[in-house]
Amino acid sequence: MINLLYVSVALIAIAFTILVIYVARTLKSLHITLDSVSKTLVGLERQLDGVTRETTILLQKTNDLATDIQQKSESLNSVVDAVKDVGTSVQGFNQSVQTITQNVENSLTKNQDKIAQIVQYSKVFMNIKDQWQARKAEQNRTRVRNN
Repeated sequence: MINLLYVSVALIAIAFTILVIYVARTLKSLHITLDSVSKTLVGLERQLDGVTRETTILLQKTNDLATDIQQKSESLNSVVDAVKDVGTSVQGFNQSVQTITQNVENSLTKNQDKIAQIVQYSKVFMNIKDQWQARKAEQNRTRVRNN
């Protein structure tokens, strides 16, 4: 019976040794896996730092662009206001021209008889002038013949 006890203790010692060997192998494999995970996490951390820096730069550029767009929008508003003022001025000028045209038209309508008389007098004056020049030319020709 003592032999059986020794054999049992020996079997337990062998089983415990095998168990320790497998646990050691498992722990070694786990150690390798955790080292790999640790290296991967370090790489991811570096990449995340790069992405964070790039995101910060992009956000700064976006803010600068938004500020620039705001300033240009304000400048464009002043240009639009100036164009609107020019349009108002042109409209006022057109109204003035229309008023003057209407006044001239009304004056012409009222003074139509007088204008017709002036035109007739002008025609008569032009005829007299033409006749005068014709007589003068005739007199010059007669003088040239006589001399």
